[in-house]
Amino acid sequence: MYKSPVSKLLAFFPRSRDRWKAKCQQAKRDHKQLANQVRAVEKSRDHWKQVAKDARQLSARCQRELEELKNHAASECV
Repeated sequence: MYKSPVSKLLAFFPRSRDRWKAKCQQAKRDHKQLANQVRAVEKSRDHWKQVAKDARQLSARCQRELEELKNHAASECV
């Protein structure tokens, strides 16, 4: 079946298997690390979206209060 001598094959197959296993394990570690990073980035992005939304709401409320104060002050001056 194989043309190489058995002694060479006995050394080659375990090394080949070990390299394949190491490569697979490294790929799993990389995948897990990247998946964790994606989750962390999504969580951070959601947090900052909420912070921005809250800031916009506060800004709008302050603008309305400012307009009400301007209108109230103008009506008192007249």
